[in-house]
Amino acid sequence: MKAKGFNLMSHADNIDVSFVGRHLLDPIDSTNGDYIRSKVREQLSGTSVTVVLLGHDSAESAWVDWEIEESLRKGNGLLGIRLEDGADVPLTLTTCGAEILDWFRPEDVHEFSDAIERAATGARRAPLLVAAASKSSCSR
Repeated sequence: MKAKGFNLMSHADNIDVSFVGRHLLDPIDSTNGDYIRSKVREQLSGTSVTVVLLGHDSAESAWVDWEIEESLRKGNGLLGIRLEDGADVPLTLTTCGAEILDWFRPEDVHEFSDAIERAATGARRAPLLVAAASKSSCSR
C-alpha cells in the first residue's frame, strides 16, 4: 500500500513531487523467472531513475538486488526510500552510492523530487566521468 501511496504523491497538491512512474505495484502472477525479469525490464524501459522502495525484507531479496543491478546496467540513477523505520538497505544500493531517504520523516518526503533529480543527474554524469578517467592517469 505504501508503494501505491508513493505513486499517488505525484498527484498531491500539498507535496512538491514530480515524476512519471513506471512500476509493478501488483505482484506478477508467475513463478517463471524469465517472465518476471522480462516484466521488470519492460517497466525499466524508458526510465532514467529507479526508485527502490525498501521494506523490512528488501535487503534480503534476490529480486531487489537483480532490479538494482539491471538498473545500473541500463545506466539509471538510483534512489532508495525506506518505507519502514529499521528497514535494512541492500548492499547493492549502498555500494553504488545511492541516496537513501525515509518515508516516515517529513523532511525527507519533501526531498523526494530533488533526490530523484539528483539521481538522474548523477546517472547522466557517470559515463562522462568514466570516459574522462580513462583518458587521464587518474585511477580510483
